[in-house]
Amino acid sequence: MSTTPHSGTNTAVEECRPTDATPVSIDAESIADATREDLRTFARDLTAEGYVPAEVAATACFSEDCSLATQEEADRLRDLVNAAAFLGANRLTVTVDDVTSPEKVRPAIDALRERADREGVALDVDGLSLD
Repeated sequence: MSTTPHSGTNTAVEECRPTDATPVSIDAESIADATREDLRTFARDLTAEGYVPAEVAATACFSEDCSLATQEEADRLRDLVNAAAFLGANRLTVTVDDVTSPEKVRPAIDALRERADREGVALDVDGLSLD
């Protein structure tokens, strides 16, 4: 246990120093079915090449008017939130191609947003109009 008083995140940010690592965006397809060991290896490879994962970029499609299909797509995105958090990427950017049933997609995206927040991953959803 540290005897140094906690001074908050503002001080921590002020004390950050730049590094020579280059932030990169990871295509979600490249890690879609990766195991934890695969992700560990990938993270090591990125570090060895001087890269740091900044975001995971994915596309999503909710074109079926089916609760099961919507849940399957939401589960896939939740897995990507977990992978992003595991890799240390602080953002998941999702581009939505199609939404057939907004009333089914809205709660799925809300739950995904909550999950991302708990994992410390910012969730950006583009191309989605749920109004």
